[in-house]
Amino acid sequence: MSPPDIADIDWDAVTEEATDLLSRYIQIDTTNPPGNEAPAVRFLEEILRKNGIDDITFYDASDDESQGRLNMLARLPGDGSAKPFVLLNHTDVVPVERDGWDEEPFAGLVKDGVIWGRGAVDMKGMGVMELIAMLLIKRQGIPLKRDIVFLAVADEEAGSDYGAEFLAREHPETLDAEYVLNEGGWGTTEMMDTDRPAFNCAVSEKGPCWLKLTTVGRPGHGSVPHGDSALDRLLRALHRVQEWQRPRTVVPELAEFFAQAHAGGYIEDEPTEESIIKLGERNPIFAALTTNTISVTTINSGVKHNVIPATAEATLDCRLLPGTDAEKFIEELRGVIDDPEVGIERVLISSTPSSPLDTGLMAVIKDVVREHVEDAVVLPSVSSGFTDSRVFRNRGVTAYGFIPVLMTPSESIAIHGHNERLSIDNLRLGCQILYEILRRTCA
Repeated sequence: MSPPDIADIDWDAVTEEATDLLSRYIQIDTTNPPGNEAPAVRFLEEILRKNGIDDITFYDASDDESQGRLNMLARLPGDGSAKPFVLLNHTDVVPVERDGWDEEPFAGLVKDGVIWGRGAVDMKGMGVMELIAMLLIKRQGIPLKRDIVFLAVADEEAGSDYGAEFLAREHPETLDAEYVLNEGGWGTTEMMDTDRPAFNCAVSEKGPCWLKLTTVGRPGHGSVPHGDSALDRLLRALHRVQEWQRPRTVVPELAEFFAQAHAGGYIEDEPTEESIIKLGERNPIFAALTTNTISVTTINSGVKHNVIPATAEATLDCRLLPGTDAEKFIEELRGVIDDPEVGIERVLISSTPSSPLDTGLMAVIKDVVREHVEDAVVLPSVSSGFTDSRVFRNRGVTAYGFIPVLMTPSESIAIHGHNERLSIDNLRLGCQILYEILRRTCA
């Protein structure tokens, strides 16, 4: 018997269901810190069980320092003739600054065809698309050659120590797969000043190198400055870091992105390393993708207005290009700071190899996108942020960052910012594309 056609699905009903699920999912506040992802996992579990998916396993990563750090794996079994397909998503979200929002960030408001709230895109929206795609496969009774695994993990926004990294350490069998779909890339309504849709499919990403700078000095009265202030020393170090001119380079993965963008008609002239680097001078994303970046994210010091503090610390969010040696980078940073009294503490360091471009999954993604979005091209990209895909890639599993939505520039900048939102049309498109990808790769 041939599998059901996508046209047989009542997509209006599916979209209404997905909209309701995402609205309710956003209302579960999983801001990290502290995370407390357990209520979100139980919400997803209930939906799965109502749809007859009972092969569910929980992995509790909670400890004395953090509670409610629950991970969940749900499996729709195949006949075992191919390795599993993992639908990866994280249940935690980043904090909000409420004053900057037009709508309540955890109300899950549906208004004028848009679902508002923290996590609407990153990444509860993708989680709902993955869930719906899996449920449709189940409801249609499609025979599978491989397991479909829905993997909802904790703590991605803080480094994954209670999520994907925990699973890799304690339950490595959960990472057994041939393919993984996750966040990391999405579609845009325009690409490089070309008014034409394109989908980024991340095959690699920059590696996190989170560092903490610490200094100790002599405290004293604010009315009597002296030359041994911890905060003064830290500020001098940060100034040197900000003035550090790091070399720009084009890694092979980024060169391939531009080569395919040229072939797809988004760039008129054939790209060279020089032209790509020059493009970064006016595009902050491409600037970030051609160098190792450093952002000063926090500074902590002082106890009172008139007291010179004894200690000071700052955090640096460094993102390293694929192939960069983190330890060599830290030693270069130490030389730039040029002060032995400034300590450098390693908080999180990780990297990832690239996933191959010539896979059966990539071919299916390109075919399905072409059928659903006229004139769109799928471009293999490098993500400026890091994701849980790195944990799978480090074990030789092909992992792609691909959220199948078409976002405007104003929608894209709301991720991790104010007014994060996802249109219902995009939610529908994402469910349709993911379902068809699953059907073609797993049936």
